[in-house]
Order: sequence, then C-alpha cells, then structure tokens
Amino acid sequence: MLLNTVQPGVGAKHAKRRVGRGIGSGLGKTCGRGHKGQKSRAGGFHKVGFEGGQMPLQRRLPKRGFKSLTARFVCEVRLSELNLLPVDEIDLLALKQAGLVAAQAQVAKVVLSGKVERAVKLRGISVTAGARAAIEAAGGSIE
Repeated sequence: MLLNTVQPGVGAKHAKRRVGRGIGSGLGKTCGRGHKGQKSRAGGFHKVGFEGGQMPLQRRLPKRGFKSLTARFVCEVRLSELNLLPVDEIDLLALKQAGLVAAQAQVAKVVLSGKVERAVKLRGISVTAGARAAIEAAGGSIE
C-alpha cells in the first residue's frame, strides 16, 4: 500500500449539509431550525447548564469534598511491612526499592499496624506515636 493511495473507509466521509437551497432538498426555507424561538435565531444559544433562568442543577446541589493535590506524594507504611525489608537502616529509597511506597512518593509515614520483630533504624521517615513506641521497644531508633 502506497501513501498516495490511502483513502478513508466507505461511509466515513459525508457531504457537507447545504441548507436553504429549496423545498426539494429537505433543508430549505427554515434550514432545519424550525419556526421562531431562540434556537432558530443567529447566535441564539445559551451557555452550558443554563435552564432558562431557573437555578441550575450545579448551583442547587451542595458542594462536597475535594481532591487532595498532595495525596499521591504521601504514603503510609505499616509497622509489620518493615519486617519484609532485608536492610536494618530504612529510608525512603529503601521503601521505594522494596515496592512498599509509590515511586513518586516524597514523604512516608510509619503507622502502628502489626508488630516489628527486629531492631530497625529509620532515617528521614516520620512515624506515629504508637509506631515510635513499638520500634523503640524492639530496640530500634528513629532519626
């Protein structure tokens, strides 16, 4: 197949609609717009969501919730997941390499969920109060 022989598929292209060209065309006189009214006039369209002066639906319903812009950069790590790591010194890079946090994570926080079974040293990772107590009880430290 040559580039100069490529054609659109059958039925993919339609002839432009020619309006106002007589009764026989089916689109003569009013050109398919009907008689009178706002939609028949030139420039006679209103903005999206306009309901003729009635309070629009998007203004009648209450505002609800929001999308956090920082949620994808902050990750939580369970205390029990620290046991899966082969290293004793844990930082954000070690968590990313183990697949415990997302690659685009900028902040990680350890939460108290499960038990830590060995002494680990956390560097540059925030922890909750309960997780801090559990890590220090196991002989670990937090920097």
